[in-house]
Amino acid sequence: MVKDDAKNELPMAASTDMAEGEIRKVDMDNKKITIKHGDIKHLEMPGMTMVFAAKDKALLDKAQVGDKIRFMVINEGGKMVVTAIEPAK
Repeated sequence: MVKDDAKNELPMAASTDMAEGEIRKVDMDNKKITIKHGDIKHLEMPGMTMVFAAKDKALLDKAQVGDKIRFMVINEGGKMVVTAIEPAK
């Protein structure tokens, strides 16, 4: 039940729940991206560098190593999945 509530709130909270980071590696073949990120508050995750799966390969099309970004990540069955990427302001 809690998961359903979180999904319902996601669109409204998406802009405030975006984390900031820097792209370290893009793996198009495996739909993965390595990001050095700050705290991801909505997941209670401290800053670190880690590999995330991309929900859609198109998210990685413009991703370049060294880019400063804001991104949305969700926990999908224990797997951290990036659902949105935008340039940091």
